[in-house]
Amino acid sequence: MTQSSQDTAAKRMPDAFIILFFVVLVAAISTYFIPAGKFETTIDADTGKKVLVADSYQVVDDYQSVKVFADGDGVGFMNFAFEGMVSGDKWSSAIGVMIFIILTGGAFGIVMKTAAVDNGILALIKKTQHLNVLFIPILFVIFSLGGAIFGMGEEAIAFCIVLLPLMLAIGYDSITTVLVTYVATQIGFAASWMNPFSVAIAQGIADVPLMSGMQFRMVMWFVLTTIGVIFTMRYAAKIRKQPELSPNYLVDKQHKNTADKPQTQQYSWVDTAILLTFFAAILWVIYGVVSKGYYIPEIASQFFTMAVVIGFIAVLAKRLHVNEVADAFQQGAKDLLPAAMIVGMAKGIVIMLGGDQADQPSVLNTILHATGNTLSELPAMLSALFMFVFQSIFNFFIASGSGQAALTMPLMAPLSDIVGVNRQISVLAFQLGDGLTNLIIPTSASLIGCLGVARIEWLVWAKFIIKFMAVIMSSAMLFIILAVLINFS
Repeated sequence: MTQSSQDTAAKRMPDAFIILFFVVLVAAISTYFIPAGKFETTIDADTGKKVLVADSYQVVDDYQSVKVFADGDGVGFMNFAFEGMVSGDKWSSAIGVMIFIILTGGAFGIVMKTAAVDNGILALIKKTQHLNVLFIPILFVIFSLGGAIFGMGEEAIAFCIVLLPLMLAIGYDSITTVLVTYVATQIGFAASWMNPFSVAIAQGIADVPLMSGMQFRMVMWFVLTTIGVIFTMRYAAKIRKQPELSPNYLVDKQHKNTADKPQTQQYSWVDTAILLTFFAAILWVIYGVVSKGYYIPEIASQFFTMAVVIGFIAVLAKRLHVNEVADAFQQGAKDLLPAAMIVGMAKGIVIMLGGDQADQPSVLNTILHATGNTLSELPAMLSALFMFVFQSIFNFFIASGSGQAALTMPLMAPLSDIVGVNRQISVLAFQLGDGLTNLIIPTSASLIGCLGVARIEWLVWAKFIIKFMAVIMSSAMLFIILAVLINFS
């Protein structure tokens, strides 16, 4: 395909908002053909958590299908955008992630405006030209560990902002940036032995000892991370040799040409002060997540604090005027507004299907129940693999690891007893299906956020990552088969 034909094809690709609109439309229409149902729930005496009661599913006859438009507390198709954006609270769901993206974008807008990153990049490249072979694997492993140890996900958005100019300066592209940040975190997330937001929750619901099966999962993490490193290094080397082979080449080139570049200046003590503040903020975030359990609200506030301090340094050093700091914050937030809006609107899919509460009538509960009945008729190994496939598909609707665990594990755990599969394997199928599909699903807030800041269209990304998905998903299935064979517990 010639470059001109590639340009024409790219122009014909529907925008992410258009894709999302039709997905929500399908979800709304499905409410007229798939009955809604609900489960009974109870409070576990030991954990105090709400758990689903097995075999308690019942169809709700008086459930209202989605209308075109609804008023009051009703749910209508034309309401999905607003309802999706205001759903949840600051700790989770759409609104928290949306504000995190906008606020973090504004904060890093100030950082980039100071030119400290640009000056630091030039100095780094000059001094470390011969370390490029180690650059990609070191970054990938660090981010993978972040996903494995403390469930790093949304945080990758901020790092995409920071690393993108570095990657472009070295000779890589925006896709390499997403690979070493977001993709690495999700591989670590999926193969984790201690992730508090997925593995720990799933093990608790499945009544499996927390952190059990650690050795098996560590081996799995090493293998899957190695696959990711090799794929990324081969791709990065190809792009550095022939930049025009990048699926996002024209966008990256335009971004380089149209970016608001600061005046060229030598690296100075001002850059050192700003970068030290930046790295101190990163360490503060890591400490907060690992030791204090910080999540979206605290991390957004930490980055905002970083921006305020860096803004003061830039003003005092006469690098920027006060109004330039404000303008940089507004521009950074504005650049990420489309990504934030998509995150909110994607939540409308779940709302169209009735929500994600097990004890409330929804089409999602019916899908969950029907799948459970199907799996119970299969042999153990096939059941385990279909658990993985089901969790992968279900993650399209509920991209939250903790949310998916809370909804599916109460059914999948007892189901594993019925089909003769150890409950630890049902947790394994959940974490792999939940984590790895985050690499491609358009309903993942973190993925859409990272693609947004890297200026990569979702369809461009999907076409690129699909081959890697086939490899990594096949590898995950092999680990599930191995787990069944050794009766992993």
